[in-house]
Amino acid sequence: MSAVKTPLGWALLSLLVLVLAPALVQVPYFLHLGILALIWVIVAQGQNLVQGFTGYVSIAAAGFMGVGAYASTLLTTKLGWSVWTSMACAPLLAGVLAIVVGYPSLRVKGHYFAIVTMAYNLVIFIVLINFSSLTGGESGITGVPKPENFSVFGIAVNFETRIAYYYLTLICAAFATVVCGLVLHSRVGRVLLAIRQNEPLVDAAGVFAWRYKMFAFVLSAALCGVAGALYAHFIGFLNPEPFGVDQSLNAILAVILGGSGTLAGPVVGAFLVVALPEFLRVAETYRLIVYGLLLVLTTIFMPRGIVPLLASAWHLFTSLFKRR
Repeated sequence: MSAVKTPLGWALLSLLVLVLAPALVQVPYFLHLGILALIWVIVAQGQNLVQGFTGYVSIAAAGFMGVGAYASTLLTTKLGWSVWTSMACAPLLAGVLAIVVGYPSLRVKGHYFAIVTMAYNLVIFIVLINFSSLTGGESGITGVPKPENFSVFGIAVNFETRIAYYYLTLICAAFATVVCGLVLHSRVGRVLLAIRQNEPLVDAAGVFAWRYKMFAFVLSAALCGVAGALYAHFIGFLNPEPFGVDQSLNAILAVILGGSGTLAGPVVGAFLVVALPEFLRVAETYRLIVYGLLLVLTTIFMPRGIVPLLASAWHLFTSLFKRR
């Protein structure tokens, strides 16, 4: 019991469950959903950097995800680069674009920032649709290759299988979470939290808040670029549909549902955003209505998110147990 009283203990336990999941899951489609959920964990962690840590709501996560997806796909299919090299370039290109658009965007605050980033997402989406000579437009790009196979200690790793790709996305999701954790517990993280609480006071203290906001915005975009590359090479087909504003809203929703400003919140929220629509398929016609209603009720009655609520419940339970 004492091993899981700390956040690190819970994190290690959760990681162990995810590592063992392929051996426990017998239905291939559930493993498919698990891969998508882990990809969304990366997106949600990036979104949480801006939304949860800094207090700015960005509606451009799916746009940067699309930049990473198309960058990796085009470098592979058009220029003949290896998939690994192309995937490594995806976050770099998404980050460069974030620097370009973040310079003017981060000069505004509040709802204006959200509107500006939504406009950028719309621009990216429109370019992906209309620049059909390069992106394939609505018809998309077929035959997006999987990462090249390699051997580890004489064991061949074949990414044509779902299990191998699952562990690849798990490693990337764990890495994204660790990076966000390091940022949160660093001086940069403390400044970001201070910006969320009182940005004018941060400026008055002589700290260049704009630089820290730019750092969070660029790192968020880079993580979305990684997620986009993973998505493209997993699905094998790429068109602009998954990178619209509605998907950016799903990233915001994942952070809110799980717990904004926490490390575990985006993980829980990402799995919920992927799993809930699938579990509600039994409702057929009313599936989206029920899904929307559940989200509204959750947001109203659990405004802090699921993870803080569970943490409070666990703290209450352990305190009662100690008294006895």
